[in-house]
Amino acid sequence: MKFSLFTLFIVFGLLANAQQSMSDSLRRQIYLSESDTQKVNRINAYTRYLIITSEFDSAMYYNQMSFEIAQSASYKRGLAINHTYFGLVYYAWGNYPETLKHYYSTLKLREELHDKAGVAATYHNIGNMYYAQGNAEEAMRNFKASLKIKTETGDTLDSHYAHTINNLGNFYENKVDFPEAMQYYERAAAIEARIGDVQGLISAYGNMANVYIYLQQYDKAFVNYARIMKLSDSIGDKQNLAAIYNDLGNLYYKINKPQEAITWLNKGIIMAEEVRSMDDLRAGYGYRTDVHAVLGNFKEALHDYKMYVAYRDSLNNEESTKKMVRSEMNYGFEKREAAAKLEQEKKEAIAEAEKRKQRIILFAISGFGLLVLGFAIFAYRSYLQKQKANLEITLQKEVIEEKQKAIVDSILYAKRIQTALLTSEIYIERNIRKLKGV
Repeated sequence: MKFSLFTLFIVFGLLANAQQSMSDSLRRQIYLSESDTQKVNRINAYTRYLIITSEFDSAMYYNQMSFEIAQSASYKRGLAINHTYFGLVYYAWGNYPETLKHYYSTLKLREELHDKAGVAATYHNIGNMYYAQGNAEEAMRNFKASLKIKTETGDTLDSHYAHTINNLGNFYENKVDFPEAMQYYERAAAIEARIGDVQGLISAYGNMANVYIYLQQYDKAFVNYARIMKLSDSIGDKQNLAAIYNDLGNLYYKINKPQEAITWLNKGIIMAEEVRSMDDLRAGYGYRTDVHAVLGNFKEALHDYKMYVAYRDSLNNEESTKKMVRSEMNYGFEKREAAAKLEQEKKEAIAEAEKRKQRIILFAISGFGLLVLGFAIFAYRSYLQKQKANLEITLQKEVIEEKQKAIVDSILYAKRIQTALLTSEIYIERNIRKLKGV
């Protein structure tokens, strides 16, 4: 056991050094960026690392830096990630209204970018938030929306898809439908193992272990706890190790192996103190109280019970404060939502009025245009009629003139005949006189 503990401390030391090296490397990359978008992407990568390692204050600082650069550069994809990370930090802090606000901002940007994978992931995150609040119906609606998109796109080999399936297993476990729950957990574990999602795999194995304990299949529970410890070691997740050590101690207690239980609970309490996890300290001291009582170590049992009560009360007070703050924030959020709804309705009413105004203007312009067109048609028809009348008058004038000419010509012809006749009469009379010798 001494050798195992010594080896474990060496492993933790190496992991700590590796993590520091990774942190330094990611931070250095930020200052080597050649463009705003590259800088945003690198800050986001570092922020993601900080969130995974639970350094939420630093994560918030760097994410705000990235957000301002992305806004200045109008880099929507970067902004979508920023809103997601804001949501994750606020989620960890228990500020659900801010979480929801940022997740919906992410959703809007992802939809504008036509990023179906991002939309599905955001639905998953929103579902997680509602699940944490105990709103199973809303959580299920968002999980199903995420799965629907993933299934449609065939993108079923990613962490969000696996996590969603894992969460669906939780629903069936809560309904005490263990066979159905186990099917979902196994599906999730298979996907997470294939894609290398360590955190997701730890969650799935933990859920499977819980089901096996309910079913009193303790050997299978031990197998899953061993898997969790190995995975937690690989990523240096000390808080998860503290929880697993406590769970192992409690499981050994259940199968009447108190000495093994004490060993693991001691490790769990030490690890919980190192990471300052009050919940794991409460659990560890509570479990160890029962084990010491079974072993007849009543002095140690009393000490552990006092520690258990101290951490329990502290957590209860902290939880009460969180609930009160959460209630106030939810109330504030509801007020903001109501105000936003009224503002939106006002905007919609103004927009509708503007549309009606535009329609009236359009109808007026159309009516005026039709009137002008009608007048133009009328004027054109009048012009054609006038032209026709003028043509008829011209034709009539020509006819009259032709008739007048014919009449004049007839008169002149008659006059010529008359003149010709008069000449002949004079000629005859002259000749008669000659014959008479007048």
